[in-house]
Amino acid sequence: MRKILSTFACTLLIFCFSCKEAKKAPEGPTQMEQVMAIHDEVMPKMGELGKLVGQLKTKVDTTAVGQEYESAMRDLQSAHKSMMDWMKDFGDRFDSDEILNGKELSEQKQLWLDEEEAKVKALKEEINGSIERAEALLAKDTLH
Repeated sequence: MRKILSTFACTLLIFCFSCKEAKKAPEGPTQMEQVMAIHDEVMPKMGELGKLVGQLKTKVDTTAVGQEYESAMRDLQSAHKSMMDWMKDFGDRFDSDEILNGKELSEQKQLWLDEEEAKVKALKEEINGSIERAEALLAKDTLH
């Protein structure tokens, strides 16, 4: 009888452990980590935006070329504002545990994260594009 109970207890334990869902570490970075990686990639460029605005500002005038400088300057300023707005909105939607510690998101917050991922990708393009255009315009100026 004792042998049967021991066998039954072992079988029950094995069964319980085998039925438990194995928790796997997520493959690669989480979506939140990917969003934050894009932010971390473009955030250091905020100083470059400011520097380029300063360089362009001195060249703005009423001529056609001066208006090109003004347009490039506005693009840089708009990209900077977009970054500040995105960070504020993102911080309003998610708390630090969700952002930094991988706290599980509610269904609504997961939808928001999907939206924020699309926004931060567009933001990256806006920032990089405005910098490229401003640098190209300033480089063209040095050639003349």
